[in-house]
Amino acid sequence: MKWRLASSHTSQPPLKSQSEPPQNPSKRRARLQQTKPDATVVSSVEKPFVNLERKLYHCQQCGKTFSDPTNFEVHRRLHAGERMYCCGKCGETFNESGDLKKHQRIHTGEKPYHCKQCGKTFNTSAYLKIHQRIHTGEKPYQCQKCGKTFIYPSQFKVHQRLHTGERPYCCGKCGETFNRSEHLKSHQHIHTGEKPYHCQQCGNTFNTSTNLKTHQRIHTGEKPHHCKQCGKTFSRSDSLKIHQRIHTGEKPYQCQQCGKTFSRSSTLKIHQHIHTGGEKPYHCKQCGKTFSRSDSLKSHQHIHTGEKPYHCQQCGKTFSQSDHLKSHQRIHTGEKPYHCHLCGKTFSQSDHLKIHQRIHTGEKPYHCQQCGKTFSQSSALKKHQGIHTGGKPYHCQQCEKTFSRSDSLKFHQRIHTGEKPYHCQQCGKTFSRSNNLKSHQRIHT
Repeated sequence: MKWRLASSHTSQPPLKSQSEPPQNPSKRRARLQQTKPDATVVSSVEKPFVNLERKLYHCQQCGKTFSDPTNFEVHRRLHAGERMYCCGKCGETFNESGDLKKHQRIHTGEKPYHCKQCGKTFNTSAYLKIHQRIHTGEKPYQCQKCGKTFIYPSQFKVHQRLHTGERPYCCGKCGETFNRSEHLKSHQHIHTGEKPYHCQQCGNTFNTSTNLKTHQRIHTGEKPHHCKQCGKTFSRSDSLKIHQRIHTGEKPYQCQQCGKTFSRSSTLKIHQHIHTGGEKPYHCKQCGKTFSRSDSLKSHQHIHTGEKPYHCQQCGKTFSQSDHLKSHQRIHTGEKPYHCHLCGKTFSQSDHLKIHQRIHTGEKPYHCQQCGKTFSQSSALKKHQGIHTGGKPYHCQQCEKTFSRSDSLKFHQRIHTGEKPYHCQQCGKTFSRSNNLKSHQRIHT
């Protein structure tokens, strides 16, 4: 590798400094040669002295110039591949002593840079500078295509792959590609079956740290994601995103066969079974019942095991399915999130709204096979079928009375238990049936 002193091509005589005595150029060249043996000194008689002090060394490989011999030597090592500084603990080598010093903080745990706003510490000043953007709101990296801005250059780089379609990380087993290395790493756990992330409270294991973090919110009750329109909170950002479609009416998932649209991809997937002949690939080994979704099978299996893992914190009641618990909790909160757009009536459950809407549409999808009569509810059809069969399959264990409907048996059992769950808010009187309460309330009105 050749190095030379940068020289001027002017024909003017050298300038003398007024504050310093003039130096002999030949002596100066000799001293420089001793400082850097590999440098070739080019005549500088025609170059002003001040220019020699500013740009002295010239790299023949890349054209870069240096005034400081130390910087010049460090740069030379980049081309030579020399790494002079070695970590005594792990053996990693570095070009500069400063880089080695920063690296050693990994082993010592030293974090000398402090954020004055939140107290968080960092092992390099660069990391502190990036962190401070959280407080200042600065996002210096902007996408030229969509205008989105980012705090971190790594986030910006990953984002750009959305526009370019670049997916540089490839799974060696199945060939699937990813735009982020951590996504590939998480994917590889599918092949290995590895679940390295453990919940300390229940022992459940997960293949990604984000899944563990989301799971832990079940134990802590944390719901950091807020809906700005109704104030509802969620433990997961994707749950908030899906919820917001209730307010916007957005249904981005479309069935290619019939054009029907859905707010959730899972709902579209269930719908598509109508066109595929009702495919149900998930089988219960105990009773043979089949399901179109794996989570439906899992919930069903609780019937056989008797497991009810979902607990109501207010009344202690347990449920075999999470959505049953969620519906139950609305009894305590009084929440009715489902609105009829035609009459404004609200409901605590989506299926109750669906049944109600049939009043407006006149839809009666349930048909009696014996007489052809149609009904808007499956329960009404079941009750009607008792006329043809004369069957009363629901038995009271206390008096042996039989009923054609389960709700009729439930009402009857209150005679034996004395239960009166319906309360008048005005006088406190209680009733065993809701229609009796409704009739009583007319006294007050």
